[in-house]
Amino acid sequence: MLYTARYSSPLGELSLAADGESLIGLWMAGQKYFAATLKGRVEEKFDLPVFVQTRQWLDAYFAGEKPSAPDFSLAPVGSDFRKTVWKVLCEIPYGHCVAYGDIAKEIASRMKRKSMSSQAVGGAVGHNCISIIIPCHRVVGSSGSLTGYAGGIDKKIKLLELEGVDLSRFFVPSKGTAL
Repeated sequence: MLYTARYSSPLGELSLAADGESLIGLWMAGQKYFAATLKGRVEEKFDLPVFVQTRQWLDAYFAGEKPSAPDFSLAPVGSDFRKTVWKVLCEIPYGHCVAYGDIAKEIASRMKRKSMSSQAVGGAVGHNCISIIIPCHRVVGSSGSLTGYAGGIDKKIKLLELEGVDLSRFFVPSKGTAL
């Protein structure tokens, strides 16, 4: 059995999903791949302990309190490669941005490979099923492009602004998958 709940945020309504013990999903309304990992029976259950903890974390985040890594269990659904990329995303500090290429180099190092495709990393970043907490919004193009956010470029900008990122060094692409 899977469970869902909703959270009202400054970005609009967020949908939460859990397996009973761990958070398995956090999506924004209209997000690309919205709830793609929810398979089977789903029941709404607002008071599930992991949802209470998630709401507390989100409250602190949106209040600008710079919450550290959550002390509740995250269990994103995906391949081993995607899970490795998502783990690297969790290491990006609050208020900082990292390029896809830098993540690709880190993944290659962890996998003991000479190189890794930035596009493969981009695919994993784009399929992150626990938005905000697994901070895929902190990933940018090496040229300074703010492309690549399944929640939409406007929400990516709002999240980075909330974290105090100096956006003057970045630009919004005129075309791309995140627009």
